[in-house]
Amino acid sequence: MSPNDDPIIIVPYDPRWPQEFRAIATALRLELGKVATRIDHVGSTAVPGLAAKDVIDIQISVAQRTAERRIRGPLETLGYVLRPANPDRTQRYFREPEGRRRTHVHVRAQGSFDEQLNLLFRDFLRAEPAAAQLYASEKRSLAERFRTDREGYVAAKEPTLWSLLVRAHSWSQKVGWSPPSSDA
Repeated sequence: MSPNDDPIIIVPYDPRWPQEFRAIATALRLELGKVATRIDHVGSTAVPGLAAKDVIDIQISVAQRTAERRIRGPLETLGYVLRPANPDRTQRYFREPEGRRRTHVHVRAQGSFDEQLNLLFRDFLRAEPAAAQLYASEKRSLAERFRTDREGYVAAKEPTLWSLLVRAHSWSQKVGWSPPSSDA
């Protein structure tokens, strides 16, 4: 079964997710040192109370895309596997080694739109529980409809996601949001 064949299952928030992130991030920080300018817990498991797929999403920020050469070796030393066929050209995407906790590692350029957007969306959902619950409800509904159709699930989630991103932008202007300190 390929990773894309996995059924889409949304589970209730697990209070162990932050601890699992910290354990993984500690190992990443030790191996990567200053090559990683930031290591952050992003995605739904980073939002307390939010239902999610049971996947720890980690965003590693690097000063330059050319730092990929300097980050790939240490990640592979830890067992992470580069997924070169990833269609998102704004990042390099690594997965956990077989048999280990499901983890997606996204390597992005520091200050890039995608890096900032992930941090903003996470912080918006943390600050606005009603928005987080709307997002969770939509994910649950779509996971039922698209249980084995990952592309369909992602496409169907886009209108809600973009609507929430517009709200996140407005929220960021109202509160004067800027990226907080790195999580690790």
